[in-house]
Amino acid sequence: MVDSWARARHILEEAGLPPERLTRVRPLTGGTYNTVEELVLDDGTRHVLKVPPAPSVPGLRHERRLLVSEAEFYRGAAEAEVPAPRVVVLGRDLLMTAVPGDPWDGRFTGSEQARLREELGRQVARLHRVRGTAFGYPSGALGPLVPDWRTAFTGMLDAVLDDARDYGAQLPRPVDEVAAALAPGHFALEEVTVPRLVHFDLWNGNILVERVAGQPRIGGLIDGERMFWGDPLADFVSLALLGDIRTDEAFLAGYRRAGGRADFDVPARLRYALYRAYLYLIMLTETVPREMDEEQRRWRQEAVAPQLEAALAEIAELS
Repeated sequence: MVDSWARARHILEEAGLPPERLTRVRPLTGGTYNTVEELVLDDGTRHVLKVPPAPSVPGLRHERRLLVSEAEFYRGAAEAEVPAPRVVVLGRDLLMTAVPGDPWDGRFTGSEQARLREELGRQVARLHRVRGTAFGYPSGALGPLVPDWRTAFTGMLDAVLDDARDYGAQLPRPVDEVAAALAPGHFALEEVTVPRLVHFDLWNGNILVERVAGQPRIGGLIDGERMFWGDPLADFVSLALLGDIRTDEAFLAGYRRAGGRADFDVPARLRYALYRAYLYLIMLTETVPREMDEEQRRWRQEAVAPQLEAALAEIAELS
C-alpha cells in the first residue's frame, strides 16, 4: 500500500518546499481516474497533488499522460489571467496550488446563478484567446500535434471509437454505424484554422465558487486534464452538459462581452454536434474500464445515450 505521507513529503522536497512543514494529507473525491490529495503546510498553505494510476490500469487511449495536458491548461490559464491552480512541479505526479471555493452546486439564487454564468462566460472567452502551435492533445497520447484541426479531431474520434470496440461498450448503435453517422460532418472541421486552449471538462463540478463579502464568485477552474488545442466551440459541450449552450443567455452574454465568438451557423452547429458526440462516446465507453456499477451504467444509458443519438441525428439533418 502506498504511504501517502511519504509520497507527499517526497514531492514537496522535489518542489523545494521543506517536507517537515507538512501537517495534513487529505484525499479529495470527485475524480474518476487520478488519485487526488490535499496537502496542508504548517502555515495553512494548501497544495493539491495528483497521482496517475499505474500503467497497468485500463483506460481510454487519450488518457495516457493526462497530467501533461493538465499542466498545460494551468499554464494557459495563467497566461489568460483566469483563476486556476498554478503548477508547482510536474514529474510523474503533478503538484499544484489550491484555489478557493467549493464545486458549483444548487445553493445559489436565480440572480446569483445568472451573475456566475456571466462571469464564467467572460473567463472562458479569455481562455480561448490562448493560442497553441498546432492541434491535438499536448500529452502526445494520440501522437504528435498536427497542423490542421480536421486531422486532429477525426483522430480523436477514431481513438474513442476504437476504445468502444475494444471494450465492447454499450452504444445506441453499432460502432461502425456511429462512425458512419459522424463522417458527413467532418468537412465542417476545416473552418477551424487557429488552435485555441480548450478545457473540455467544464461541468459544474470542476468550477469552484467562493463567497466574498457575501457575494459568490468563481474561485478557480480545475481538473484541466482533458485539455487539448482545438476549436473553442468544443468547450460549450461540458459547459452545458447534457443540455444546449444556446439556451444559456447569461453565459453567452458574458462570453461575447469578453470578445468570444459564439455564432451558430450551419458549420458551427455541425461541429457542436460532433463535439457533443465525442464527449458522449467517452462517457458511454469509460463505464467499462472504470468498472462502474449497475446504477451508474443505467444512468448513462438513460441520460447520455439519447444525447448521443440526438447529436448524430443533428449531423444527418444538417449535412
